[in-house]
Amino acid sequence: MNLSITIIGHNEVDHLRELLPQLKWATEIIYVDCESQDGSLNVAREHGCRVFSRPNNTNLNVNKSYALEQATGDWVFYVDPDERLPELLVKEIEALLENTGNSAFRLNRRNHYFGNWLRHGSQYPDTQLRLFRRNSAHFPNKHVHEKLVVDGSSGKLNNDMLHYPYLNISQFLSKFDFYTGVEAGYLSDSGVKITTVNTLRFLVLKPFFRFLRRYLLKGGFRDGYPGLFCAIFDALNIVVRYFKLWEMSRTTSTVSKSQRSEN
Repeated sequence: MNLSITIIGHNEVDHLRELLPQLKWATEIIYVDCESQDGSLNVAREHGCRVFSRPNNTNLNVNKSYALEQATGDWVFYVDPDERLPELLVKEIEALLENTGNSAFRLNRRNHYFGNWLRHGSQYPDTQLRLFRRNSAHFPNKHVHEKLVVDGSSGKLNNDMLHYPYLNISQFLSKFDFYTGVEAGYLSDSGVKITTVNTLRFLVLKPFFRFLRRYLLKGGFRDGYPGLFCAIFDALNIVVRYFKLWEMSRTTSTVSKSQRSEN
C-alpha cells in the first residue's frame, strides 16, 4: 500500500505529539505548518514528517490543497491534528486498498466535547470523506467548510475515526471566535446586508430552529450538559456571525465617510 497522510496545523503541538507516533504505518506524512509558535515544526521533524511552512490562511482548505500537492502516494488520507485513527480503522484501510475500484472512501467520525462523545444532536455519524486516490479529489478552495470533490465512485469504511476538537471550554471559545469571524466574512462576500428582515432571520428564527432541531428533534438532550452546550453555541454561532457582519459594515461605513471628508 502506497499511502500519504497529509496534515496542516497551527499551534497544535500537544495534538501532534500524540497523533504522529500513531501514523508510522503510512508511506509518508506531509505536515504543513501554518505559522505556529509552539514548536509544532520541530515535533513534526522529530517524527520524520516531510515539513512545509505556509501563511496561516483563514480558508484552511487552501493549505490543505497545498499539502495534497506535496503528496506522492497513490492514496491520500487527510487528517486533522485533533483526530485519531484507531487500530481497527488502520487495519481496515490496509486491507481494503489492496483491491478496490473506488476512487475514495467516507467514514464516520466521533466528536468528543470536553472528553465526552456526543452521540446525538446531529454530531454523529458526522460522515467525512478523507481517503482518496491522489489524482481523484480536490478542494474548490472557496469556503472553509467545503467538502472534497471526487472524480469517481466512493465507498464507506466500517470503522470510525475519533475527533477531539475541544478539550475545554476556553479552547472552544477561541475556535468559536475564529470561525464566526470567517463566517461573517462569507456573509459579507455573498452580499448579506444588515436589514430588518435579516436581523429577524439571523437573531431569532434561524438560531431558534437550529437549537430546536439539534437539542430536541435530534436528541442532543441525551448527551447531558455537553449536548446542551453544543446546541446553545451552535445556535449562537448564527447570532454572533451576524453581529460581526454588523460590526464589519460599521467599520466599512466609517472608513468610507472618512475618505469622502478627506476628498
